[in-house]
Amino acid sequence: MKEYIQANQQRYLDELFDFLRIPSVSADSRHQPDMLRAAEYIKEKLLQAGLDKAEICPTAGHPVVYAEKIVNPEWPTILVYGHYDVQPADPVELWHTSPFEPVIRTTEIHPKGAIFARGACDDKGQIYMHVKAIEAMLKHDALTCNVKIMFEGEEEVGSANLATFVAENKEKLKADIILISDTSIIGHDVPSVETGLRGLAYMEVEVEGPNRDLHSGVYGGAVANPINVLSKMIASLHDEDGRITVKGFYDKVVELSAEERDALEAAPFNLEDYKKDLGIAEVSGEKGYTTRERASIRPTLDVNGIWGGYTGEGSKTVLPSKAFAKISMRLVPDQDWNEISDLFMQHFTAIAPPTVKVKVKPHHGGQPYVTPTDSPGYLAAFKAMQESFGKTPVPTRGGGSIPIVSLFEKELGLKSILLGFGLDSDALHSPNEHYGIVNFMKGIETIPLFYKYFRENFQ
Repeated sequence: MKEYIQANQQRYLDELFDFLRIPSVSADSRHQPDMLRAAEYIKEKLLQAGLDKAEICPTAGHPVVYAEKIVNPEWPTILVYGHYDVQPADPVELWHTSPFEPVIRTTEIHPKGAIFARGACDDKGQIYMHVKAIEAMLKHDALTCNVKIMFEGEEEVGSANLATFVAENKEKLKADIILISDTSIIGHDVPSVETGLRGLAYMEVEVEGPNRDLHSGVYGGAVANPINVLSKMIASLHDEDGRITVKGFYDKVVELSAEERDALEAAPFNLEDYKKDLGIAEVSGEKGYTTRERASIRPTLDVNGIWGGYTGEGSKTVLPSKAFAKISMRLVPDQDWNEISDLFMQHFTAIAPPTVKVKVKPHHGGQPYVTPTDSPGYLAAFKAMQESFGKTPVPTRGGGSIPIVSLFEKELGLKSILLGFGLDSDALHSPNEHYGIVNFMKGIETIPLFYKYFRENFQ
């Protein structure tokens, strides 16, 4: 089967490139037709791979693509989850090539080539690994588990309608484990399996001052500037030790033991290489924690966007009426994203001076998630990575969020296994997103091993 996979590499890439050319940006209503095109494309490829059926399931938003191959009802069933929607490509001018015209370029980290395109790694490239892995298993009569597919089109905007779909289709989605490839490994030569994800609470704030934009010469110094006020309010959200000042924010944070922290720190990490890759002189963050801990097991608060006033070419001496910001908080066990959203709204409103009015709007969120490392699914992932890479995998905690994962456990009673193959340096959500060809092909080779070992462990 490995020979078959290697022999078909170019075909796999050609098909993936066609998929990547579809600008399936879920956040932008102008791309509604593209969302449907992407769903249709992946549905047809699932049928061509040999699944028994594949269908596009409408939701109140973008559709879910569902497919299945039931070989033997007595065998365990793997539910594969992923998403075909992608982040907006903005700012487009920072891309070296067109975000929706994939190209292969070599880099220092990817000397054998990487695919540059929006969605290459997050998550089109990684869900397409599953399509091709299933194809290879069926071609060689090596599918050792039943498989169900659920690819959604709203992960990048909070999966608002997937919860309803899951609740209404529990029988259809009945399985024994959920397999997700939307995460990363430490490096090409350092395989890893993520044991958890951070949760998310995403907010938008508005600060309003005067009832209209004002001449900054006539009114400056006498009327509060909403941008100045918003900047001070945001600055106050962290103290001098990098801790978040929202009252009650840390009340439910589970502190890891020294042994657990040591285990996570055992993974290879070079701080100088980290800084070099990001083009920064120094790191920063919460006092008392390492860089990797700050990016995985500690909660955060970050401004994702801020705007107001005049930002066009040239100058306009205006004192703006309003200022805005988007703020996200990454959460850890046992923080609840609804509680944290409420705490943030109360805090942000309370710190506003009387010179302005404040509105806080919650967008979306999700709970943190931890996978037991002694479960059949995790052990299958561990063995699969070990055999594929020829090295013992390292358990890690992911800093990102897949908000729907905790809902899967609540609604379906299933644990999720995070078997990703990207690298943290692959510029996810950024200009010039890319995905190594080696990583893509390694994923296709490794996924069948997960099926094999999950069947063995399940029995």
